[in-house]
Amino acid sequence: MILLDGKIISEQVKVEIAQEVENIKKQGGKVPHLVAILVGHDGGSETYVANKEKSCTQVGFKSTVLRFEDTVTEAKLLYEINLLNNNPDVDGFIVQMPLPKHISEQKITEAIDPKKDVDGFHPLNVGRMTIGMPAYISATPDGIIELLRRYKIETSGKHCVVLGRSNIVGRPISNLLSLKGYPGDCTVTVCHSRTKNIPEITRTADILIVALGQAEYVTADMVKEGAVVIDVGINRIKSDATKSGWKLLGDVKFDEVAPKCSYITPVPGGVGLLTIVSLLKNTLKAAKKEIYG
Repeated sequence: MILLDGKIISEQVKVEIAQEVENIKKQGGKVPHLVAILVGHDGGSETYVANKEKSCTQVGFKSTVLRFEDTVTEAKLLYEINLLNNNPDVDGFIVQMPLPKHISEQKITEAIDPKKDVDGFHPLNVGRMTIGMPAYISATPDGIIELLRRYKIETSGKHCVVLGRSNIVGRPISNLLSLKGYPGDCTVTVCHSRTKNIPEITRTADILIVALGQAEYVTADMVKEGAVVIDVGINRIKSDATKSGWKLLGDVKFDEVAPKCSYITPVPGGVGLLTIVSLLKNTLKAAKKEIYG
């Protein structure tokens, strides 16, 4: 069993990005600039944005955070997005989700210029990704692809089972792995809350991607010997065994499943560490105008 180590891979990619930014500087080019809009004071969002700022510093990006109270109006947020869309100094930006209930997340997402949509959530980028055109790919699916590529895991002709059909993980990764090329050429089955006989299906998977949001849902009897298991779940569970009173569990019962696997991601330390790296990769592409010219 080999661990798919998100920490090692994320550091490798950061070093590569930093080298490219250094080359851009030497040639007198513009330093990539990433902006994050943060509404309210959600703890998870605050942590993510702080990590993003730190990572931007590590690779030599310019980073800006625009903060708004959760009472901000939808009209004000749309106005700020329009300013960023038309600011030539800003290469890419994200609007950190979740947003307050009085603001339409879909309307906000569609207001972002696809050329600066480094989160990869705009329908134009999703559509381009689906048919194999160059696009900004959202962070978690891109992180999974990065792990498969860096560990040289064979995907052609393999049966991939995806548990979960969310627009953020399940749908995009199932599309990406069914596309021609590497990593791709998989036969993909998508399971969800209405799927019958899930264990029977998962036992046929050469590659099992789990993104359900249910702690330790996948047990050893659901996994084929030698399978590649990628656990996207991050579940915060109360624990008396930790100082914080909490522990993080994946959607896979790791200690039980790992001995059966050829490769498996840990939680924490797996896919999650690659989400910010994917954001950095997209911002660099935006700065270089690789996707839309």
